[in-house]
Amino acid sequence: MSALSGIPAPSAPPSYEETTGINVNYPHPYPVPDPGQKPDGKGMNPPPYTGQPMPANNPVTVQTVYVQQPVVVFYDRPVQMCCPSCNQMIVTRLSYESGALTWLSCGGLCLLGCIAGCCLIPFCIDALKDVDHFCPNCNAHVGSYKRL
Repeated sequence: MSALSGIPAPSAPPSYEETTGINVNYPHPYPVPDPGQKPDGKGMNPPPYTGQPMPANNPVTVQTVYVQQPVVVFYDRPVQMCCPSCNQMIVTRLSYESGALTWLSCGGLCLLGCIAGCCLIPFCIDALKDVDHFCPNCNAHVGSYKRL
């Protein structure tokens, strides 16, 4: 009826791939049989394997990380810390020794006239002495506190 009216018959609508533009320029994932070949798949070669190429042998970068122990500040009180010698959590043992402040105090008392033995009082006072910190487990010296 359309041939009689002079209007050409409409053609088939475009396929889904043609409309969306998917795989228009790419080969089909499976081989399309030739017109003379049966579509049962016999005699057809499987598609070639197109996997990802092997990665190039790049050298491995090694990053060295140094872990520092926190800085421990020693005073005239016991300190809780990790012993660098035996790697145990400890509370330091204190040892008092005469230092510069002890001797200066003794000299100052001598200048004030305390010659009869009173100038030796600073050697009996721990608050005027230097402090050494030791590990109670391994007896390692872990730090010192100098008054002057």
